[in-house]
Amino acid sequence: AMAAGFVRELERRDGAALRLEQRTAGGVGSVVWDAALVLAKFLETGSCPLARRYVLELGAGTGAVGIMAATLGANVTVTDLEELQELLLVNIENNRHLVTGSVRAKVLKWGEDVTEFQPPPDYILMADCIYYEESLGPLLKTLKDLTGPETCILCCYEQRTMGKNPEIERKYFELLQVDFELEKIPLDQHDEEYRSEDIHIVTIHRK
Repeated sequence: AMAAGFVRELERRDGAALRLEQRTAGGVGSVVWDAALVLAKFLETGSCPLARRYVLELGAGTGAVGIMAATLGANVTVTDLEELQELLLVNIENNRHLVTGSVRAKVLKWGEDVTEFQPPPDYILMADCIYYEESLGPLLKTLKDLTGPETCILCCYEQRTMGKNPEIERKYFELLQVDFELEKIPLDQHDEEYRSEDIHIVTIHRK
């Protein structure tokens, strides 16, 4: 049986709304996190031209960010674990009428083979993908395997001050800087409404 869901609407600038089903059961991937909303709305500002670009979302969860990119003309692959594929497919179907590019869902387990996602995407999107220390290594390996010299990674995360979060975050950015260059996007370039002092968007490129 399907876990009971509830729909989160995300209004686009043109007034149309993405309808995103969430699940009340099913762990971190099955709700729309604030960082996903902030990143999705940032894409709409047009700072990063998405039309006809190849875009890959990692840890897509409900698919909010990737589906938004597809409504902006990108050719998107949203990826997450096997158990989230069904939710991704539901949300792709719910929003297909708004898509002007293309969107499909695939399983991608961090640290494993990424041959089927080559050539390197123009953009990799990540919202709130840093919370388990065990996943840092596999995530970094995946980012290295996926990125080409032109790939732009957009990473949006909520700064959390509880427990081990600050430590994990610091470690992630330390490890990342071995192979990548990072630049923070100033808050005044985020969407006027969907922004917050403790949600950051960073662009990441191969050194």
